[in-house]
Amino acid sequence: MERRQFLNVTLGALALAVVPASVKAEDFRKSKPAVWTAHTVDDAIKALYGSTTLIEEGVQLKAAGESFDSGKKAVASSGGAIPVEFGTKIAAKTIAVFQDANPESAVCVISATKYSVNDYSIKIKMGKPGTITVVVEGEDGKLYAAKQTLDVALGGCEG
Repeated sequence: MERRQFLNVTLGALALAVVPASVKAEDFRKSKPAVWTAHTVDDAIKALYGSTTLIEEGVQLKAAGESFDSGKKAVASSGGAIPVEFGTKIAAKTIAVFQDANPESAVCVISATKYSVNDYSIKIKMGKPGTITVVVEGEDGKLYAAKQTLDVALGGCEG
């Protein structure tokens, strides 16, 4: 076998070994359309999970640079691009973000696996002050959550 042919075969086999056997991602916009048209956080959570019973533990949330603290209100300098960081060490099936400042409450839903590193950073728009809620659907079927109330300075989405 020639050296070049050997390298091509070896690299091809290595590439196949690295590619996962199957990748599964659910399109929640197609499978659960009511989530994306819900006008309240509770309605969106109910449409996604069938329940609104939340356990407020095990989920970290930081919005506009302020750490999660149930008694403290964070302030975003502009509602146009609010940084939101969230994560969990809970074995999760899905992680969802909701807010109550805009007409539709759902922001995103992330599918998780036992191999996922569940630490995320996103930016969202909020037209007025409101509450951000992160819900983690655990592999145990329970819903874990964190909430943070946020003031939006400068009159909303100016960013």
